[in-house]
Amino acid sequence: MKRVATKKFLGHPRGLFTLFFTEFWERFSYYGMRAILLFYMYYEISDGGLGLDIATATSIMAIYGSLIYMSGILGGWIADRVLGPSRTVFYGGIFIMLGHTVLAIPVYGLATLLTALALIIIGTGLLKPTVSSVVGDLYTEEDYRRDSGFNIFYTGINLGALSAPLIVGTIGQQYDFHLGFSLAAVGMLVGLLTFVLTKRRFMGSVGDTAPNPLTPKEKKRSYTILGISITAILIIGGITITTGTLTIGGFTILVSTLAIVIPIIYFTVMYRSPKTTKKEQSNLIAYIPLFIAAVIFFGILEQGSIILAQFADQRTNLQFSIFNLQSSWFQSLGALFIVIFAPIFAWMWLKLRNNQPSTTRKFSIGLFLAGISFLVMMLPGLIFGTEVLASPLWLVFSFLLVSLGELFISPIGLSATTRLAPAAFASQTMSLWFLANAAGQGINAQIVRLFRPETEVVYFGTIGVISLIFGVIIFLIAPTIQRKMNDGKSEEA
Repeated sequence: MKRVATKKFLGHPRGLFTLFFTEFWERFSYYGMRAILLFYMYYEISDGGLGLDIATATSIMAIYGSLIYMSGILGGWIADRVLGPSRTVFYGGIFIMLGHTVLAIPVYGLATLLTALALIIIGTGLLKPTVSSVVGDLYTEEDYRRDSGFNIFYTGINLGALSAPLIVGTIGQQYDFHLGFSLAAVGMLVGLLTFVLTKRRFMGSVGDTAPNPLTPKEKKRSYTILGISITAILIIGGITITTGTLTIGGFTILVSTLAIVIPIIYFTVMYRSPKTTKKEQSNLIAYIPLFIAAVIFFGILEQGSIILAQFADQRTNLQFSIFNLQSSWFQSLGALFIVIFAPIFAWMWLKLRNNQPSTTRKFSIGLFLAGISFLVMMLPGLIFGTEVLASPLWLVFSFLLVSLGELFISPIGLSATTRLAPAAFASQTMSLWFLANAAGQGINAQIVRLFRPETEVVYFGTIGVISLIFGVIIFLIAPTIQRKMNDGKSEEA
């Protein structure tokens, strides 16, 4: 039985403090590194970069992002069935810190980069879905504070994301990329210390045990399959890399395909499991359109660190009034707006209580805002042409819109996932939620290559319109989804 401290943190269970600051520092390390990663890849070697072509660099960024969230499958499974959430969070932080440490070492080359990214991917897969799942464990399903609590948690995420590009980005771009990466490693170390020193006092035994532990027979079978899989991957990877069969382009296609296929398999396995009840099956059916909406939304949101970062670096006038801007600083905009508006949204959901819009309607609003954020970005090229440097205010307005959309989808999606998850697949369902981001970035890996000055207007316009269309569809089917989510009970959608 869960044992939670009775003292409060901002009116919420005190364990939210531990998870808030653990995720703050994890996100500081993640967004700090990401703010300079694209530039590190395509800047010339003489400027401290790797000298990759832009198309390859943007594809690697998207695939890295996709694998980050795809790895949550393994992390959720380990948390649910082997280690329990708490230890999974801790070991994930260790891997992340090691990955940033490798990047901090001034050893140039694609092999070093890929090794570091692999460590960060593994670590984030262990930590990210698990820590969010534990936030849900602090509340009962009926607790009206859930959405508000996730908004506060989400504020912690974005405080880390806000400060990181300004600090790590400035150090990385003005002085040395590797020094910037070292700051990301230090950030993760602080996050680990926060978790270890406050977990027992503030959270009690929450997250200590695996909710669906492996039986001895399952353990033997799982470890055998895992060992064979790792061996096969290493052998096939070694052969294909050595012979030149596996190229960056081929690998991106493989990952993009997996990013779409794996969620389908995941839904099927959970739905057909004998451990999933009829009510939980109904919840999973309702979850599918929300998942698709999230794929589209995250596909747009995550282009902020790829296409909008490239736009900031190459198409934006960085001399604004008396300020000489760094292109990496724009990566703080989304987090800045989340920090400003998330407390307002948290207060609003508490104030409205049972009168707030349904989860489904919130998702549709988020898609509308995301679509408009890309339609805004087509205007500089449409009005002034792509040969003229654009005002940075276009990026500011675009980030504002998509950030507001994020508050209608990301924290609400986290809350809905913990509420709709089958009991036997709690952390794994949270992994499924993050697979929406993986799928969105997997799709991005194939389309970001299409972005060029001559395609800029069509690129932003097409994606923006697609988001608006799906927003309308989700809005229209909201009543049906809500009935499924409430197990047949009527609710105003």
